[in-house]
Amino acid sequence: MTKHNFKIGLFGIGLDTYWPQFEGLEQRLMGYLAQVETKINAYGAEVLNLGLIDNADKAFTAGHDFKKGDVDVIFLYVTTYALSSTVLPVVRRAKVPIIILNLVPEKAIDYKNFNQLKDRTKMTGDWLAFCSACPVPEIANVFKRSGIQFHQVTGVLNDEKTWEEIGDWVEAAKVVHTMSHNTLGLMGNYYSGMLDIYSDLTLQCAVFGNHIEIIEPDELTALRDDATESEVKAKTEEFKKLFEIDPSCEEVELDKAAKTAVALDKLVNQYDLGSMAYYHKGTGNANADTMSSIILGNSILTAKGIPVAGEYEVKNAQAMKIMDSFGVGGSFTEYYAMDFEDDVVLMGHDGPGHLAIAEGKIKVKPLQVYHGKVGSGLSVEMSVKHGPVTLLSVVESNGKIFLLIAEGESVAGPILEIGNTNSRYCFPIGAKKFTENWNNNGPAHHCAVGIGHIGNKLIKLAGLLNIEVIKIC
Repeated sequence: MTKHNFKIGLFGIGLDTYWPQFEGLEQRLMGYLAQVETKINAYGAEVLNLGLIDNADKAFTAGHDFKKGDVDVIFLYVTTYALSSTVLPVVRRAKVPIIILNLVPEKAIDYKNFNQLKDRTKMTGDWLAFCSACPVPEIANVFKRSGIQFHQVTGVLNDEKTWEEIGDWVEAAKVVHTMSHNTLGLMGNYYSGMLDIYSDLTLQCAVFGNHIEIIEPDELTALRDDATESEVKAKTEEFKKLFEIDPSCEEVELDKAAKTAVALDKLVNQYDLGSMAYYHKGTGNANADTMSSIILGNSILTAKGIPVAGEYEVKNAQAMKIMDSFGVGGSFTEYYAMDFEDDVVLMGHDGPGHLAIAEGKIKVKPLQVYHGKVGSGLSVEMSVKHGPVTLLSVVESNGKIFLLIAEGESVAGPILEIGNTNSRYCFPIGAKKFTENWNNNGPAHHCAVGIGHIGNKLIKLAGLLNIEVIKIC
């Protein structure tokens, strides 16, 4: 949720010349438009329905009304033939993504009954109610010549598949809205030498519309120092409910992790964070103590819709937020090994995991060393739920951002029980081709994994953001 409501603009089009010629046609089409509004409302969206726009004067007014109404996206329901002059003024002024709904009222015209009508005027009026496809080429031509991006849904008004597709567009538009109101916290600094993860922060804000808040590790340490005994005790109890804590975990480490988790909650509230990326390599100071005890708290935040990416991986924090906004998780991961006997790719990472998409109980284990990083402490060990998964990488290349997607399966089998997130993934194109095709598109080595196959939704998201998308499987 954001402080500003997600709004969908909706209007139908027709031709005012028809109404006195064909009795009942306008009312019939308005009934179809009301059905569309009801169905879109069912997706939990606030809808601003401006009715049937049937002449240029109404079109200019509608453009102003949509702009004043602060809509995020517009659905144009083509009910019958209409002039493109009733459309262009609307979307040109509103300046938001437009989705054309080319929906016929039934799967087919009842040709036999239609042709038995004796009144040719009635026949024409009935035909016009099925005429939604007619003006779409005209509208598309004008949009193309005007530099207006558009998308289409073509189908039957009350068909389930049609509304699955429209539902995907609504979900994608909601995620665009969420991302454009998100505050991404960046705490610490980049992991030195990982050239692939360095990001253009201005470009990230320009594409996704989010705000970035630069945060010092000292701020988290100060909040940690202020944690009260009761707050720490409550957080420790939360740990025990959420995690399977290994007996070898020392109470002093649990206490450290609880203090840091309390501080993280306060930091999130202080800056109204919706996601975060972090890394700090300080040694021998209070910040090092804070950052080495951060994993459990960050895992809980991630499960609560505030995804946290390690190694200051900005692009992956964005990918994780996108996946979480679709309600499918978005756990921080990378592939680190391949199993050619089982044709699977082993993927995981140290640091926080997305508890909401874990297979079974999440384990907490002590690590004597954080490999490649300073310090030691408690870490989470989990696998992603077995079943369909989607991988997403937000990629920066040549001054642009694009989305890289792959769909596969999280499968059962042996994992490395080393106190990190670990999963086994198989892909329809096989492990070898997956890794080669993924690498050929030049992503950073981190990505986000979510449950379910949502490639189609991510493709629609990219369309609304007007960025490229590549789906390798």
